[in-house]
Formats: sequence, structure tokens, C-alpha cells
Amino acid sequence: MGINILGMGRYVPEQKLNNDDFKRFVETNDEWITSRTGIRERRMAGWEPTWYMGAQASKKAIEAAGIDPSEIGLVISCSATADFNCPSLSCIIQNETGAVNAAAFDLNAACTGFVYAADTAHRFLMTDDSLKYVLVVANEALSRFLDFEDRSSCILFGDGAAAAVIEKSDKLYASHLGADGSGAGYLVSRAMKVASEVAVESDFEDPFPDVPLHKLQQNGKEVYKFAVQALPKSFELAASKVGITKDDIDWFIPHQANVRIIETAAKKLGVPMEKFIVTLDHYGNTSSASIPLALDEAIEKGIIKRGQKIALIGFGAGLTYGGIILEY
Repeated sequence: MGINILGMGRYVPEQKLNNDDFKRFVETNDEWITSRTGIRERRMAGWEPTWYMGAQASKKAIEAAGIDPSEIGLVISCSATADFNCPSLSCIIQNETGAVNAAAFDLNAACTGFVYAADTAHRFLMTDDSLKYVLVVANEALSRFLDFEDRSSCILFGDGAAAAVIEKSDKLYASHLGADGSGAGYLVSRAMKVASEVAVESDFEDPFPDVPLHKLQQNGKEVYKFAVQALPKSFELAASKVGITKDDIDWFIPHQANVRIIETAAKKLGVPMEKFIVTLDHYGNTSSASIPLALDEAIEKGIIKRGQKIALIGFGAGLTYGGIILEY
């Protein structure tokens, strides 16, 4: 059993920062950023909450699917930048969209989040005959934890959200999820501090002692080495489950981290760049939202058509990676 993406929607904030805008924060320029990343502009949320962006994308997805939101049985929100420790983003989005009969939980697999969440939706649909629709939402406000004094990382990321209404079907489907926790220190943002009232001397050794609160730190060289291997690996492990090859795929939609990563991984796979959907030039790296943003845009433009085979490939902090092959 596979899945059918019944409807999709996306939302990005109005505030747009082009590469030259970063001259206000760090020593950089458009040529330096574009040549190294492929990014020209990105959206920044300002005070728009992560849940708000997710809710707007979800409403569009529900409208595109043409369903009553009360028929949604499960809401999965994936994000690395939730507004609250509790309540979950999914519970807020459930209320905002009118999905009154849905269970709801959040999932954090960083940039692989949408792949993990969509595959989780598939597994729920496989095991519960009463479950009709699942709403999967990827929503990120990465600007909240960027270090705007670090020119190597702050220029990479953007904010946005995308959502999909998913139902069960008999279409082609295969997936593979993976992780390598030994690389957890390569991409880190600390979320919470120890309260002074309970702080005591301890022999505990902090694995990330140099990571400040609420600031993203990245080892770009190690992340690059991981990503260019993870992209082809994720595809090949998923494809082997259903006996298909790269030549059977109409479109590859990778995590939109860096155009150099995508180009190198495409060479490793032996697939021309023309078969890769790339939107990072105008969205930047939006973590878990990057794959569904690119997918929704390509569907809206008529690039991806019903019946085509697509591969969704994610990789990111954790380190996590994963791939889904499906028929759209």
C-alpha cells in the first residue's frame, strides 16, 4: 500500500532578504554567497510564529484536497524551531484548521523532518483502517536561532512552511529512514539552560560545551561530507525495496541545503541536474519545509504531473537522512 498526496499548500513570510542585505550584519556580498551556495534570497518571519506559518500552509492544503477538515484523523507537525516546549505545534494547527477529530503530535528530524513525517503518516495509514486522511505540516522559523555574526551560516537559512493532505492508495511507495548520531555535534542549537535555582557542581561532561544558548553552530565541512553521501544512499536504499532505478524516476526533490551538495550528489547518482527540483535560490535552506515547499511549487507550475515517479530525499542535523519514492 502506498499514499496519495491529495492536496498541498505553502506559506512564506513577506519579509525578503537578498544577499546584499546581509552586509548589515557581516562582511559578505552577493557574489560570495551565490557562488558558494546558489542562494540569492530568502524569507524571514520576524514575529510571525512558526505555528502561524504552518497553519496557513495547512489551510491551503486542506482547500486543495477538497476535504472537510473534520475528516482528518491525524496531524503531524515537523519542525526544529517550535514556538513552545508545550503545547505542540500540531495541537495549535489542529485547532486553527478545524481538524477537530484528529490526534496530533510533533516530530523533529531537522531537515529530514518532512520525509520522516510523511513516512510516519504512511505507517499509520497502513495499520489503521479507520484513518482516512493525515495532515503533514513542515514549518520552520530558523531565523530565531541564527547567529547573525557568523557569515558562514546565517546566510544559508530562511523561514517558511508547507503542508500535505495524505490518504492511503495502491500507488508505488518505498522508503528508507536512517540516522548517524555520531555526527550530532556537527549541527547544533541549544534550546534550554539549567535554572540557577537547581544548578549544582557536577562531573557530567557536556558533549557540546561551546554551543551557546539559542545560536546555531555548524561544522560546514563535515555536514557537506555527510550530505553528499546521504542523498544517493537514501535513494538507493529506498529504491532497492521496490526494484527500481534512478532511470525510473521523473523528478528528484532533495533537501534544499546548498546547490553544491545537490550537484555533487547528482554526479554520484549519475543523474543530470535537469531532473532535480531546485528552489533554494529564492527560499534558502528552510530545513524540514524545504522539500514540501519545492514539491508544492513544482506541482503548482505543472512541472510535476500525476502519475510521475518522484524521489524525496532529506538529510540534516542529528545526523538524519531518509528517502521516499512515490507516484504522484
